Amino acid sequence: MAITDWHENDRPREKLLKFGEESLTDAELLAIFLRTGIKGKSAVALAQDLLDQFGSLYNLLNASEDEFCQGKGLGQAKYTNLKAVLEMAKRHFESGLSKVDVFTSPKACANYLHLHIGNTSREIFAVLLLNQKHQLIELVNLFTGTLNQASVHSREVVKVVLDKDAAAVILAHNHPSGDPTPSQADINITHKIKGALALIDVRVLDHIVIGDKGRFESLAQRGDI
Repeated sequence: MAITDWHENDRPREKLLKFGEESLTDAELLAIFLRTGIKGKSAVALAQDLLDQFGSLYNLLNASEDEFCQGKGLGQAKYTNLKAVLEMAKRHFESGLSKVDVFTSPKACANYLHLHIGNTSREIFAVLLLNQKHQLIELVNLFTGTLNQASVHSREVVKVVLDKDAAAVILAHNHPSGDPTPSQADINITHKIKGALALIDVRVLDHIVIGDKGRFESLAQRGDI
C-alpha cells in the first residue's frame, strides 16, 4: 500500500505537521528525508530497512560517504543532502548559543555538543570558549582518545583560552559507550583544569558529558564543580 493510501495521521509528513516532529519514529523521520521509496517499498519501509542495515540512526548519520552510498536507495546526492542538513543544524544551535547565556541553558549547550562530538566512536574533549556575557565565542576540539589526567593537558586549555581572550569556559567530552555518567577521572580532570584557569581569572562554568540518544550529564548540575 502506498503512503498516500494511509490514514493521514499515519503519514510521516502529515503526522509531523499535526503532532510535531517528536512524535515520529526514527524510520518516519528518515522517510521524510528520503522523500521516496524504491520499487515495491514505501519510503517508510525503505527507511526501516536502512536502519536495520546500519544498526541505528546514529550509525547511518555517522557513516562515511562510501558506507552511506552502499545503503539501499542511497547515493552521493542524498549523502550531500544529509551533510548539508547536519551542518545547518550545527549552525542553528551555534547561532542560538551566541545570543544566550549558555550557562543558564545546559540543554541547548548539550544539543549543540551532540551535533559536534556526539556522532563519533572516539572520545573527544572539547572546550566551549565564552565571552564575558557567557555567550559562545568558539568550540575547540582539543584532545581525542581515551581521556585521563595524563592525556588532557591543562596548558593546552590555558593556551587556547588566552588565544581567544575567553572570559569563561564550559568543558565537554563524549562517552562513545552512550552512558553519560561522569567517571571519577572526569571529575578529577575538571578540577585540574579549573585550578589552572583560576590562575588567569577564567571560570569553568560546567563540564558536560555527552552520551547517546540526547542524553547528557552536567557536572555543575550534579554539584561536582
